[in-house]
Amino acid sequence: MQSDYMHWAKFKAPVRFTLTASEVPHFRMEQLGVGIADLDMDGASHPRYAPLRQAIASRYGVKPEEVVAADGTSMANFLAMAALIEPGDEVLLERPTYEPILGAVSFLEARIKRFDRKPSEAFRVDPDEIERAITSATRLIVLTNLHNPSSALASEAELRAIGDLATKVGAHVLVDEVYLDAATPGRSAAHLGPEFVITNSLTKVYGLSGLRCGWILAETKLAERMWRLNDLFGVNQAHPAERLGCIAFEHLDEVLGDTPAMLARNRALFDDFVAGRDDLACALATHGITAFPRWAGGDTQRLDDHLRAHYDTAVVPGRWFELPDHFRIGFGMGSDDFAEGLRRLGNALDDLR
Repeated sequence: MQSDYMHWAKFKAPVRFTLTASEVPHFRMEQLGVGIADLDMDGASHPRYAPLRQAIASRYGVKPEEVVAADGTSMANFLAMAALIEPGDEVLLERPTYEPILGAVSFLEARIKRFDRKPSEAFRVDPDEIERAITSATRLIVLTNLHNPSSALASEAELRAIGDLATKVGAHVLVDEVYLDAATPGRSAAHLGPEFVITNSLTKVYGLSGLRCGWILAETKLAERMWRLNDLFGVNQAHPAERLGCIAFEHLDEVLGDTPAMLARNRALFDDFVAGRDDLACALATHGITAFPRWAGGDTQRLDDHLRAHYDTAVVPGRWFELPDHFRIGFGMGSDDFAEGLRRLGNALDDLR
């Protein structure tokens, strides 16, 4: 078992205009005046490091006992699912979805059923779709909010309806919220009931992917099970990274900086770009870091190949998200570079008409 998408994402040939980016520009933590003494470099491990758990708990208004640390959102997702399901359990998973989530569910040998987030409905999550798919054997429902790749935002009413469906059959709802802080408003589903399990990290929205500071929010007994399970995987987190995570939480507004304004500019540029073309279809980019337009030209692998060969630019072909005639585009770059990337994308689309 492996993630072909992650291998592609890590080792694809570099280009100048990376419209593939799914996170904001990296934040340099020396701007916060961090010194070596702040990292507590005594070489010791600090199991379940209490200050980081408290920082995360305070941000969400939950108890520290409901917080589990993990190495990024992907590990948080895997650890949560490994604690929630057994081989052969039925799992409902959105389509399209982020390929590593599908891979993790497959690795855990679950029986996967899909529910569709339809392009014709701007990829909204539809509780009726889940109700048609759910059975008494369902043990877990998995979705992303904001949706990856489209950035569709699930409403609290939709999430509550999904939680009600899960409760009726004794299932949990796992919500990957790694992009949620790029939405306004974007209230976590952590407060909707014990059937909800939430994952997140400081990666996509805050530009701190190198810290691998991820977490899970779950009711206390389930959180304890996840901590015990993590003893098989990573035992403890790297302590200097834990300290940096605490420092980041103390300065989140500074870390975020002008990122929201940059994303808003880039979303407006993208909306204008799509409005001027008859070969693209996409909902308005009202929030988030990514969008997932449909191309009338068909398989977008051809578009990405042409962009790379002739325009030093790239997008994420939709085959990685189960819809080959779509592509994912990221807004997490300086607006001047983003505008130039869109110009080059337009030229490539014109070439391929």
